[in-house]
Amino acid sequence: MIAGALAFLIDTAFGLFTFALLLRFYLQWARAPHRNPVSDFLHALTDFAVRPARRLIPGLWGLDFSTLSLAWFAQFIASWLVLAVRGWELGPQVGLALAALALFAVLKVVKLLVYIVMGAVLIQAVLSWVAPYSPVMPLLSSMARPWLRLFQRFIPPVGNVDLSPLFVLVACQLVLMVPLAVLERTVLRLL
Repeated sequence: MIAGALAFLIDTAFGLFTFALLLRFYLQWARAPHRNPVSDFLHALTDFAVRPARRLIPGLWGLDFSTLSLAWFAQFIASWLVLAVRGWELGPQVGLALAALALFAVLKVVKLLVYIVMGAVLIQAVLSWVAPYSPVMPLLSSMARPWLRLFQRFIPPVGNVDLSPLFVLVACQLVLMVPLAVLERTVLRLL
């Protein structure tokens, strides 16, 4: 019982930190407006780890890969700690176990990124109907725009209603259900 509660606390704390790191990376990738309260909060929350990591991990193509690497590392440590709390040991095949744990952390990061895309698209779609002039709309639009454009090229509006958010959400669900779920089950068998 205590092990389950401790595993929940570890997973929640590291998960929230990973979410903040991934949101920071995603906002940079989507070229979202830099000066807004969300970006300021994320920078204040994650700068203690990102700034030193930038010295070791260079950026590439204008993206801050130190932030992405830190998100992966946080998920790696969280997964290791949760498994250790539940009684898991490395065993004789240490290399295979660590490789499976590293791949599991990659899958968790990709899963969180898909959830970020889903959240941005869903909130942007709802706010475009309810409060289109909300101060958060430019930020959400820049986060959702790259994914919506993929479907807007092929799917015209129906009765002046853009259906691309629906197709983005369905595509994200399919990514979560098929490749990520299968890979996650495979990796968990290795652990």
